[in-house]
Amino acid sequence: MTTAPQNNAGLAILFVVVGVFCISINDLLIKQLSGGYPLHQIVFARSGIGILFSLLIVQYEGGFGILRTRQPWLHAFRGLLIVIANMTFFVALAVLPLADATALFFAAPLFITLLSIPILGEKVGPLRLAAVAIGFAGVVIMQRPWAGAGELEVSRLVLLLPVLSALTYALNQLLTRKLGVTSKASALAVYIQATFILVSVLFYLVAGDGRFVDDASSQSVIFLLRAWVWPAGPDMWVFAGLGLNSAIIGYCLSQAYRLGDAATVAPFEYIGLPLAVFWGIVVFGDLPVFEVWIGIALILGAGLFVFLRERHKARVLAHAQIKARH
Repeated sequence: MTTAPQNNAGLAILFVVVGVFCISINDLLIKQLSGGYPLHQIVFARSGIGILFSLLIVQYEGGFGILRTRQPWLHAFRGLLIVIANMTFFVALAVLPLADATALFFAAPLFITLLSIPILGEKVGPLRLAAVAIGFAGVVIMQRPWAGAGELEVSRLVLLLPVLSALTYALNQLLTRKLGVTSKASALAVYIQATFILVSVLFYLVAGDGRFVDDASSQSVIFLLRAWVWPAGPDMWVFAGLGLNSAIIGYCLSQAYRLGDAATVAPFEYIGLPLAVFWGIVVFGDLPVFEVWIGIALILGAGLFVFLRERHKARVLAHAQIKARH
């Protein structure tokens, strides 16, 4: 007998809001650490600590037995997708302002809404598709295709990295919706943390001594491949905070996409946009340029429209079902 996905929109929205707030803190802390530590060391420390917290939640949700799965390769693929999403985003974050990188990444909910049609068989009407197109127009504006290479602060490749991150993140969340039918949120979080640990160890074995970078390397490459160093005293607390935060993010997002339709949950991830602008201004003094403000407005407007349209359809359907019963 096939078990249908759960559908508790209110609880799913609560989980995604908490998860996105924690993501904003996570991005802030990683950007602060990017000047002194390699990305794979940060990922290893964050996931090594995070998996301990996740295993405690596993015990609460049913014990280690819930980690058994009949779909190990699909879970591994999901883990690889989120690793790619994180690595590409954080490499870009090392050189892009926090608001710029986050705004480009927010193509993810657009991808989720669009890809939920072929992957999950969800219904997305023409108005929501039009809103998705407007959101992608915002992404294009932030890419500034009319600008020459000398007018951009970073290379076009770096500007595309958050978009690639958005695509792989969207695919990951859609797989979460499918796998969440038979897997607990804590188990899904543990699989992700384990994948991060494995990939970061492989990075260490290949590049942990810093052999692939020098002073001429770009800041993004240096962040990705510099040598491991023992954290300074105060930074130990930052690493510990990243680990706890990672466990909360993994659990909340897995739970959100287990409990709610992807097209309903995804728009709430847009609260990360104003949070990124806020942290960027307050902590780093980065005020977004005009094109970024336009892109944020288009993406945020498109996301809100998709959400409101979804709510309207849900009310109409519920009303029709009540009338049918009477």
